[in-house]
Amino acid sequence: MTMDLNAPVSTLKGVGAVRQEALKKLEISTLCELLHHFPRDYEDRRARLKIAALSPDMTAVVKAGVVSVDGGQPRFGRGRQKQAPLKLLVRDDTGVLEIIFFQGAYLAKAFSPGAEYVFYGKVAASGPMLQMIHPDFSRADEGGGREILPVYPLAAGLSQKDLRRWTEMLMPSAAQMPEPLPPDTVARNKLCGVGYALENIHYPKDRQRLQEARYRLIFEELLTLQAGLMMLKTAHDAGGEGIAARSGADGAPFVSGLPYTLTGAQQRALAEINADMESARAMNRLVQGDVGSGKTVVAAAAMYKAVKSGYQTVMMAPTETLARQHFEEFAVLFAKHGARIAYLTGNVKGIERKKTLEKLAQNEIDILIGTHAVIQADVVFANLGLVVTDEQHRFGVNQRVSLSKKGENPDILVMTATPIPRTLAFIFYGDLDISVIDERPPGRRAVITRAVDADGREAAYEFIRREIRNGNQAYVVAPLIEDSEELALRSAKGIYAELSRLFKGFSVALIHGQMKQQEKDAVMGRFYAGETDILVSTVLIEVGINVPKATVMLIENAERFGLAQLHQLRGRVGRGRRQSYCILVTENDSREAGDRARILVSTDDGFQIAEKDLELRGPGEFFGVRQHGIPGLRIASLVRHVKVLQAVRNEAAALLSEDPRLERQENEGLLAQIRKLFRTAADVGI
Repeated sequence: MTMDLNAPVSTLKGVGAVRQEALKKLEISTLCELLHHFPRDYEDRRARLKIAALSPDMTAVVKAGVVSVDGGQPRFGRGRQKQAPLKLLVRDDTGVLEIIFFQGAYLAKAFSPGAEYVFYGKVAASGPMLQMIHPDFSRADEGGGREILPVYPLAAGLSQKDLRRWTEMLMPSAAQMPEPLPPDTVARNKLCGVGYALENIHYPKDRQRLQEARYRLIFEELLTLQAGLMMLKTAHDAGGEGIAARSGADGAPFVSGLPYTLTGAQQRALAEINADMESARAMNRLVQGDVGSGKTVVAAAAMYKAVKSGYQTVMMAPTETLARQHFEEFAVLFAKHGARIAYLTGNVKGIERKKTLEKLAQNEIDILIGTHAVIQADVVFANLGLVVTDEQHRFGVNQRVSLSKKGENPDILVMTATPIPRTLAFIFYGDLDISVIDERPPGRRAVITRAVDADGREAAYEFIRREIRNGNQAYVVAPLIEDSEELALRSAKGIYAELSRLFKGFSVALIHGQMKQQEKDAVMGRFYAGETDILVSTVLIEVGINVPKATVMLIENAERFGLAQLHQLRGRVGRGRRQSYCILVTENDSREAGDRARILVSTDDGFQIAEKDLELRGPGEFFGVRQHGIPGLRIASLVRHVKVLQAVRNEAAALLSEDPRLERQENEGLLAQIRKLFRTAADVGI
């Protein structure tokens, strides 16, 4: 029986209010979204191993009977109630294996002593005993006769059994799903049909069918993204005449008034921006530059040109502290040029906010610096000509568009300090022209990077003490906010407690993502002002303010971060003329961790590092895949699927050259997919 795939998941048997909320955490609200919640792995029951054949670090499928079920009950320790781990002892005819679920009380009733189960997971050693920690599992008599079962990403309150049962119910509907891609696209690229793909991505009969299904779905998702980005760019370019900045207002007085000379890369980027701004076509340009490459001053020169051409300009930054820093920096840069500058964030309220909005609407403000507050409905410009967004990966396409609607086709300039491999940049930013700043300004020293193991931590702390005594500051970054029983990793809260004890007489502060924005801004503000010596953080500070006195970046469990992300963190120091240092503390002696450390020690070229990150394809996503303002992807990777991206780009260009708005009947399905992916894209010309 087929079902309406637009129906809510609550129409499925067994999905009540509690499970509905759990599914929502996985971004699943409809049957179609459930059908597109793809497996992260597969349990191949054709390749079961005996317990005696297991060894540490291998991932395996084992069929075994439960001998005993122990734990999962509350226990008390250090004045607070904890939950003992749930431990199972399982046996087959060759040996025994321990199964452990931390915080596993809710699973206790799922296991019956004497019953057989199939366990799928990574094998670890604990003394002479082999273990599986948090394996996927199912009763041996379940599975509907299928030999290859999907293993889905889960949320608390959901099991593999739940997801398998529900997706199994949707298979007849998947087989009848209308083909969204044009017939010529399917034939030209040798793609399987959508029904075949959906059935075999969830329940493949063999590896060949799985590969066909994956390729089809990856191609479809990337084609939807690429065609959508191309259409956004076309809509922007055809959206009417943009502002035409005066050619005489070339920014020369601004540039000549700087206390330093622009690098060749900065000059090239500024020349490209000037050409865009003087043309009748509205500019839509990305300035991509490594950390500390001098993007902000290039943006300031563009803003000068807009102001001298009679237009207002606005810069949107992701945090209040960064917006305040830009405001203070621009106040100095524009002091002798007569530009009127204002500042607007969520904390600017009452009379001050009212006066700012009135002056803005009456053309008495030339440059507005702010946060998301600048896109609110009551912010009205008299004559907006240039929109600048800083740290573009923190904003979405739609936020950028919302800001641009404050004027009549204003020029748009976006900046990012996240290096993207050159092989990806023009695909990744399909709706933007790109300028690259790949030179370090004179006077900026390279950050000296060293890698140490846990035994070197004490020496690193002593080095931090010396730097602080010399008037400098330090960052210490951890992968987790708080300690975890499941992961033997250093946490920000644990390190903060440790450093508060070890660094008596120094000021130590903590910042992490669970704090309110106002609290985070206050902590960063004190660090920026030099009132804090050591700032302990999660990756929250990977982009942000410049603190010239911050000369040390210590990163704990460096093996847990991607290469490009480590480079972003390192970029928080070396912002002034003082020699700065990055210390990578790793507790993993794997070859991969060693390779990453060697690359970071040998170069500070973010673009080179991005290329190496792409080559290594280590665990976890390449930095920023889901953080660059593009819609999220469910199965495709902008890193792993570069070759598919090239084919997709060619296909999208061919389709749009023949049907720029995808108005033909055979393209209706693809257009619907694009609108769904971009959600509000219909409002921006698609």
